[in-house]
Amino acid sequence: VSTQSTWGISMDYQHRAGSRPGAGPMPSREDSNIERKERMKRMALDTIDISKDPYFLKNHIGTFECRLCLTLHTTEASYLAHTQGKKHQTNLARRQAKDMKDVQAFPQQRIRLPKRRTIKIGRPGYKVTKQNDTENSQRSLLFELDYPEIEPKIQPRFRVMSSYEQKQEQPDDRYQYLLVAAEPYETVAFKIPNLEIDFSERKHYTHWDAEKHLYTLQVTFKEKKKSGNGCLLYTSYAADDTPCV
Repeated sequence: VSTQSTWGISMDYQHRAGSRPGAGPMPSREDSNIERKERMKRMALDTIDISKDPYFLKNHIGTFECRLCLTLHTTEASYLAHTQGKKHQTNLARRQAKDMKDVQAFPQQRIRLPKRRTIKIGRPGYKVTKQNDTENSQRSLLFELDYPEIEPKIQPRFRVMSSYEQKQEQPDDRYQYLLVAAEPYETVAFKIPNLEIDFSERKHYTHWDAEKHLYTLQVTFKEKKKSGNGCLLYTSYAADDTPCV
């Protein structure tokens, strides 16, 4: 198919690229954009719940606003078509980037649970035995603490504390403190020599007898240190609510 204009120039519409007999001329770029917007509008109406859009607002005169882009729209379809456009998508990306930056700049504070308060019923009964290993001359202390009214499913725990951590006495670098805790009893602290403790399997020993409610702890020192009368020194007192591990 060809036509001839008044100027004598013939145009062939049949053999040009993308044409087929009876299809008519190729759509222009404007027509393609209009058709694409209409297709996206129909898809948005079928898949998007506009009531859940945080930026959608219906004003008092019956038109619709985009609170993100500050644009007005006469119909919901027009608003949905706007949400699929470049301007709205760019503003969404900027808002998400800003929100992420604010979260990093202002991290959420950790929620601290209130400290558990338990009515204390006094100190547990205890016995301390000084021991001496004849093979290598290592000295040790054996602690036996009695907890007859300990709470169910609770086992005593212990920790070693530096002299500078406690607040009961003036710090003295010659001593350290062995704390034993079990609710509802008061935490008991034993003042022992500031020597390196041997935590090897055969030297360090703990045992909880659930039937007799007896807690046994053996502390062995790697070095030898004597007082004036040749014995290890220790004292004990009730500590504050210092947690044991």
